[in-house]
Amino acid sequence: MQPTATVLVYSDDSNTREQVRLATGRRPAPDVPVVEFLECATPAAVIKELDRGGIDVCVLDGEAVPMGGMGMCRQIKDEVFNCPPVLLLIGRPQDAWLATWSRADAAVTLPVEPVEFASALASLLRRKALQQSA
Repeated sequence: MQPTATVLVYSDDSNTREQVRLATGRRPAPDVPVVEFLECATPAAVIKELDRGGIDVCVLDGEAVPMGGMGMCRQIKDEVFNCPPVLLLIGRPQDAWLATWSRADAAVTLPVEPVEFASALASLLRRKALQQSA
């Protein structure tokens, strides 16, 4: 049986969550596992799922309301032991410095561009796999 990777997607916008799912497909690259999505629309749901464990990568919407993905990223990097890598969705390329401030592992702009997004997600999944094998 093929291993799977669990990707948590946080956005209050169901269209953004759908863009992430469509850009990923079954797997973002041939050398990474098939992806299962866990969708969250509230900050409380994100914390609950991270506390439960088993998340390989988080995709956080920097434009989410009431708490943006940047603030959420900074919070989970501070509070979650062995926090999974975070891919931040930012509104414009000029916001990359905010992604750095939030301690995101990678950032891509909205709307989701499938090739760029899949490449960034695959890179984080590879990094997570290396961490687990070390």
